[in-house]
Amino acid sequence: MSRVTAGSPGCHVGTGNTLGDVATTTTQQAPPRAPKTGRFSNSVVKKTVMAVSGIIMILYLVAHMIGNLKAFSGPESFNSYSGWIRTIGEPALPAQTALWIIRLVLLVAVVAHFWAAISLWRQAKRARPVPYATKKRVQQSFASRTVRWGGVILALFIIWHILDLTLGAVNPEGHDSTPYERLVASFSNIPVTAFYVVSMLLLGLHLRHGIFAATQTLGQTNKRRERAVNAFAYVVATVLTVGFLLVPLSVAFGLID
Repeated sequence: MSRVTAGSPGCHVGTGNTLGDVATTTTQQAPPRAPKTGRFSNSVVKKTVMAVSGIIMILYLVAHMIGNLKAFSGPESFNSYSGWIRTIGEPALPAQTALWIIRLVLLVAVVAHFWAAISLWRQAKRARPVPYATKKRVQQSFASRTVRWGGVILALFIIWHILDLTLGAVNPEGHDSTPYERLVASFSNIPVTAFYVVSMLLLGLHLRHGIFAATQTLGQTNKRRERAVNAFAYVVATVLTVGFLLVPLSVAFGLID
């Protein structure tokens, strides 16, 4: 007589007879669980989200850097520029409509960028739940090794930057001051300037790594163009880093007051 007993994780098949002979049991393991699939579990989609959102943020950074450099033209020019931003599209659009569209697009890009980064990191951790017994040193750039914790510091910097120079909530001059007054007051504070400098250096490293990774994700990099793309990433990262550092350091050293 044969009897089949179903169980978990596998099926147990036993053979024997009614006289109590010794039974032989064979265990068949259940097949491994198939990995999750779907539109939002695809690493290629997530990398594309990171690349596209990163490009949007880089375009914003270029415009923001150019606006910051208006500080060298004096308070009137800088304050006029800050006021002009709030009137883009008028009178065809209601006041500050274009500015809020820019803010919303930028906010979506930032959230999408962080979501994709965290999701990819968690996906990589799940793929290798048990760490290697020995770790081999892999040649990596400093930028690629610091990209994750650098991104966290940049997120904290963005929050502080908005509270300080946009809202004036933590600025010594307060909310009712002019943009130029808040700028000078903030960068006259050495700890604040130091935090800004560190954040901009991390931004440069993040940009260098991100630009090169984005071109790979979007299929714009190959062995023949790798050197040129890498050089382009270095140039863009350097220009933006230096451009953002000029104003705070000039205020700190008394060149702008």
